[in-house]
Amino acid sequence: MSEHKATHITWHEGTVTRDERERRLGQRGVTIWLTGLSGSGKSTIAVAAEGVLHSWGRHAYVLDGDNVRHGLNSNLGFSPEDRTENIRRIGEVAKLFTDAGMIALTSFISPYRADRDAVRAIMDAGDFVEVLVDASLDTCEGRDVKGLYQKARAGEIPEFTGISAPYEAPEKPELVLDTNVQSVEESVGTLIGYLEEKGYLVPE
Repeated sequence: MSEHKATHITWHEGTVTRDERERRLGQRGVTIWLTGLSGSGKSTIAVAAEGVLHSWGRHAYVLDGDNVRHGLNSNLGFSPEDRTENIRRIGEVAKLFTDAGMIALTSFISPYRADRDAVRAIMDAGDFVEVLVDASLDTCEGRDVKGLYQKARAGEIPEFTGISAPYEAPEKPELVLDTNVQSVEESVGTLIGYLEEKGYLVPE
């Protein structure tokens, strides 16, 4: 948890409650936290799921690791400390989306278990759904159209998760998508099926 530097600040409650927003949207706010190695399929699944949900009239938004680093987290690198701050910031953003009644689909490697647990800790029960997008290192390297793994193995990219930096897989994720064998469509179907089963997509 980062230290508060600002003083004399007060949290202001709005007049519209979360429950009222969710009833208007016909859904429950939730953060779907997709974690996994680079190339495991996190972003592809998140974008595809967002498309399906939008076609159903649902309100969803993808928070993508690379995209966030273009703006909000443009001052952060890939050291362990910067990775932790990167996840802390996006966790706070995802919490706001969830409070607004949105389905936030986050796509971050988020390699450290403690960082993901810290995001879960700031959210209410049921608001954080951890999804392991599980793919072997061989599978991820085989999909590496950007050549990142090759550069990492050559020492050109320091602190690259899975090669020169660790990845700590979730111990008890709410959902596992095995993209070694599942297609994108199958993974999206499993994810949306979970949202339906758990009542996040409340019938209108």
